[in-house]
Amino acid sequence: GVRDVMFLYEENRCSMTYMYEYPEYLKIKLPKKTARRYPAYELYLYGEGNYAEENKNLLLTGIPVLFLPGNAGSYKQVRSLGSIALRKAEDVDFKYHFNFFSVNFNEELVALYGGSLQRQTKFVHECIKVILKLYKDQEFAPSSVAIVGHSMGGLVARALLTLKNFKPELINLLITQATPHVAPVMPLDKYLTDFYTAVNNHWILKAQDLRNLTTLSVAGGFRDYQVRSGLAFLPRLSQHDSALSVVSSAVPRAWASTDHLSIVWCKELILATIRAFFDLIDENTRQITEDPKKRMSVLNHHFVRHPAKMYEENPEAFTHLTGAFNWITVKASKWTYSVYNDSDGKYFSFPLASHRKSYSHVYCENSMLDTSSWIYGCMNTNSSMCLEAADLSWRAELLPTTKVVMLKLLDYPSLSHIVIQVPPAVGNKYTLGCEFFKEDSRTVQLSVTHLFSFGFSSSKILLNSTGLLYNVQLQHFNQIYQAFKIYIDSHCQSLKERKPSVYRLHIPWSYEDSITVAKVPSLAEISAKLHIAQPHSDSSLPELNIYSSPDCQYEVSKTVLFYSYYPFILVFQIVRFHAGAFPVYIVSNILLTYGGQLSTLRSTGQCSDFSLQLVRTAKPYKVEPLISIVVFLQGFNWFREIWESLSLPEVDAAVLSSQDAWFPLVSLILFLFGTGIAYWSGVFFSTSLRLFSSLWLTLIRPPELQKDKLITPSRLCGMISLALVSWTTCGAFAVLIIYLQYLFKPVHIFVTSVFHFQDSGHSKETSQNSSAPTVEAQSSVGSIPEATQSPSKSKTSAEAANSLKMHITVLNLFTWIVLLNLPSLIYWLKNLRYSVRLDPDPWRSTAIILVCILEILMNSSTSEVKSSKLLKIAAKVPLPLSVAMLAFGRMHLYRVPHFVTFSLLLHVLCCFV
Repeated sequence: GVRDVMFLYEENRCSMTYMYEYPEYLKIKLPKKTARRYPAYELYLYGEGNYAEENKNLLLTGIPVLFLPGNAGSYKQVRSLGSIALRKAEDVDFKYHFNFFSVNFNEELVALYGGSLQRQTKFVHECIKVILKLYKDQEFAPSSVAIVGHSMGGLVARALLTLKNFKPELINLLITQATPHVAPVMPLDKYLTDFYTAVNNHWILKAQDLRNLTTLSVAGGFRDYQVRSGLAFLPRLSQHDSALSVVSSAVPRAWASTDHLSIVWCKELILATIRAFFDLIDENTRQITEDPKKRMSVLNHHFVRHPAKMYEENPEAFTHLTGAFNWITVKASKWTYSVYNDSDGKYFSFPLASHRKSYSHVYCENSMLDTSSWIYGCMNTNSSMCLEAADLSWRAELLPTTKVVMLKLLDYPSLSHIVIQVPPAVGNKYTLGCEFFKEDSRTVQLSVTHLFSFGFSSSKILLNSTGLLYNVQLQHFNQIYQAFKIYIDSHCQSLKERKPSVYRLHIPWSYEDSITVAKVPSLAEISAKLHIAQPHSDSSLPELNIYSSPDCQYEVSKTVLFYSYYPFILVFQIVRFHAGAFPVYIVSNILLTYGGQLSTLRSTGQCSDFSLQLVRTAKPYKVEPLISIVVFLQGFNWFREIWESLSLPEVDAAVLSSQDAWFPLVSLILFLFGTGIAYWSGVFFSTSLRLFSSLWLTLIRPPELQKDKLITPSRLCGMISLALVSWTTCGAFAVLIIYLQYLFKPVHIFVTSVFHFQDSGHSKETSQNSSAPTVEAQSSVGSIPEATQSPSKSKTSAEAANSLKMHITVLNLFTWIVLLNLPSLIYWLKNLRYSVRLDPDPWRSTAIILVCILEILMNSSTSEVKSSKLLKIAAKVPLPLSVAMLAFGRMHLYRVPHFVTFSLLLHVLCCFV
């Protein structure tokens, strides 16, 4: 599954953007108050060569665009946009040009630590005010700024509208690149999830106020394994018609999936963006147009459906057909024409009257990819010639190798003829074709494998093509967990040269089409996977559009290679959509094992081995049914009202179900993944323990284990010191220190026990002149060699073994807490030169509690716990905590340490009570 997500995707079809002059980033001086409040942030103006020199005095006359980098992003990523915009401005002799600004966020990890998102948002607000002041005395001074945000930068741009003193008219255009709008990829702290909630709620509740802001979200497709495209789709609102979400694979003239970084430099995508920017300019104000309808029209033209014509705001409805061209009437239902060095222009006229009764549609294609008009509709009833016609070229759609038009004849009752214009073509070679057909004759159905078919179904369709277009409808293909391969095998009757075939997987409910260009004859493979599931209100069917070559045969098959292949494809989609929930399921398995060890300790007096206890205790039927029952009951109003009255948070599975990203088998498979990873983490700890112990034994003679009080003055001082470290610097730093301190505890127990066993054996051999007993190394975690010893020493050795096993399990749990804390620690270390204290710190309070707990636990043994009155409760609590963790932690990873901390707190109490 991981291999499919990270490696098995289409090859990179993006071209790199290059500069013709050396790039320069001019630092903009900020007001002293702003610079003092945000010392880590900066504002830059991008330039190259002479243009950069001219702008050093900051007498700017262009259109301001602000680029916001994302998680760990650099302000220098504005280069591709700025460079191509500069070349485009040179093409129009600088009649219009753009000034690209960029913010330096110090490459902060805002996707993993949400504490600085609000700070970034406020800084961007200050930057916008500074930028607009630079144009204050210019003739065409802008009143707003266009924003391009990459990754989390796009979310920061949306968050501007949540600021109390922000004026919405300061931005009128927002373009986001691979921005996770729906939810954070890894919800590692409360500040991150609260920020998302505030932004998305504001955009839903204040949708009417956002009508003057046009928003475009571009997702990267399957190459972007960091931010899946489903997260990049803006919320669909009936009253918010000024937002558009597309996947880069569907963008005309790009048709390429991008990874998370290449989306900022993919030449094909950047060209589409810059073309849109120039088409958005109002000639009167020389700024981006204030008309929201025009802005949406331009974005649809460049990012959704390109008619292979230059954008026109109000194209003329009728065109005069002039020129000394020959008129040729074509009465056949199918027509193809090849053009090569034709010196005379021609008009091919297709009378519609004779075709309306027999056919429902007309389809035409043209491989000449210029931007001139080429297909018209005439309304003459008596003649095959017409001087004035409706320009149907605006109904065309651009594809990689051709431009196509499909018209439903009933929609054009007033048309008498279709006219194809073929201008003189000196040195050019291209083909045209038209055909009339019934929709039913060109539409076939292909059944898609269902979740529970497990690869038994295999469908195959044979298309004996005499036409130019076929539509294969994919029935029951509407859920994200459905994923399969489509194979198209093309065979042709003759070996003559043909234009390549184009196959488009069209998803009608979202702009996530993917296009494949294949030579003829060939075997093409198409990966069919969805980014978002079909909305319940949508009944349309996904289609595979085959733009074929005449006299060729196409065999379309949805093939499952062997019996177990489909479950693996299912795993691919689970990894893609739910990999972020892995830590919850891993910790849940370890917590169940921990509870099982406490239970065994209570009943037998011995602590069981981690691996064996994991197999016995970590069962999905212990946790999953209860969550499923709660999700089911939340469908009833009475239960939801009771749930809300108890102030309980919504179950994460219910939220995912509402987003169509959940189905029953997901949690089971994730739980099994968690079991496997937890098992191998136990093996890792066992192996590491033996390696470190061997190293320690060769270097140091360990002291004998001594039983001491759980709380001593020195340990109390250690607790207070680390609590102060947590409060004054960073909670995650204090957690890391206590973790490193705890790491030596199981090594110390193991080494001491082994060393003193060997020492005891050696003394016995000396005194009795007998050989030492044979010792067999045990493979289980926490095993300690045993020998013939006195009852007291044997008891001490057994107690050490029990304590060692318990410490390793606690350490295993604590390791995942440290990993979840790590992003805020990295953020703190990176910003240490600006502030010693991390503020806000999501782990400060939790860290203080953990420091106290672990300082006591690392010096405890199972002998203190065995006789505790609380052991029964402590052994039973991990099960309900595991259920709660899976119920409320999948979309809120920061809750996981709280559940673990509570369980460890009970363990500490067992040492005293």
